[in-house]
Amino acid sequence: MRFIVTSTTLLKSLQQISGIISSNTVLSVLEDFLVELKGNTLTLTTTDLETMMRVHLEVIDAEGEGKICIPSKILLEYLKNLPEQPITFNINLLELQVEMSSNVGKYNIGGEKADDFPKEPAPENTTSFSMASLTLLECINRTLFAVSTDTLRPAMTGVYFEMATDSLSFVATDAHRLVQLRRNDVPCPIADGFVVPKKPLQQLKSTLSSDDSMVQISYNQSHLFVSGDHLSLSCRLIDARFPDYKAVIPIDNPYKLNVNRLDFMSALRRVSIFANKSTSQVVLDINGNSMQISAQDIDFSYEGREMLSCQYSGEDMKIAFNARLMVELIANLDGEEVRMELSKPSRAAIFRNLDKPDTEDLLMLIMPLMVGI
Repeated sequence: MRFIVTSTTLLKSLQQISGIISSNTVLSVLEDFLVELKGNTLTLTTTDLETMMRVHLEVIDAEGEGKICIPSKILLEYLKNLPEQPITFNINLLELQVEMSSNVGKYNIGGEKADDFPKEPAPENTTSFSMASLTLLECINRTLFAVSTDTLRPAMTGVYFEMATDSLSFVATDAHRLVQLRRNDVPCPIADGFVVPKKPLQQLKSTLSSDDSMVQISYNQSHLFVSGDHLSLSCRLIDARFPDYKAVIPIDNPYKLNVNRLDFMSALRRVSIFANKSTSQVVLDINGNSMQISAQDIDFSYEGREMLSCQYSGEDMKIAFNARLMVELIANLDGEEVRMELSKPSRAAIFRNLDKPDTEDLLMLIMPLMVGI
């Protein structure tokens, strides 16, 4: 078979799915791209046995059809070092030889049998619903940062999709912070839930288009299937029960603090430079309509403090947080101002957007540290 494609188009498509590939000394085919030609459509596929992802692109010219596995590392390195130009692929499927011709030279790669590439799980007994690509992308962006890396608690190493007939919620937690994003514009067929691993969501994050094109989401007891205009993904779901996250959300945080989001984030970053490196602790001393942010590292005699103006209704309070976690949390909020909801120095603080659209409800929670740790 033969096809012609521009180098930049091919490289972009391959990079969208290359994050799935992991080095595997047992099955060398898992380090390959599965390349399949039908008509003028070229389909590129990768898998690590847990996740499979494919993208489709139109080629300039094509002859014949078939499929072959091509080593990913050498193909990517070649394309990265090639200026934009058409590349002609001549593939001998019997001898598993791939010849690439460009304006500057001719190169040969040995391939592997396409039959050795793992098969995609069959989407049987699935439940399906649809949502806009941009909506899914935003929901992944706002929750993925809070996913845990603790493999001893597998349910927390993914994002929980909580379905209701009138909404879809995305929940992530690492036990120190929690994010719950509910979309009221995504109705689901039934009330249900499943946990999606971090890796396939990271791949979707880099592949989904930022537009209103629709993406179909289907799932069964073991797998998730996502399909759009030019991509499809299937992955194994995390087989573990997500914790009862609603139990840790305070029912009543009566004290409200509004502060400029960017000013708050910048001050936290500066002051945290002087914090203890193991705890990253910063102390917020709230008094009236002013907030002092302070940090110190006694071992090195470091100390830093700044004052910020705010709007606060509640009792004066001194409360401490991990600055690194807090900055990451605030960075994933929108708007000019952010609202903190507080009750006691020992209870979780809730962060919300002040100007939120009607279609969503975003809640972010962070656990405090004991002052002095």
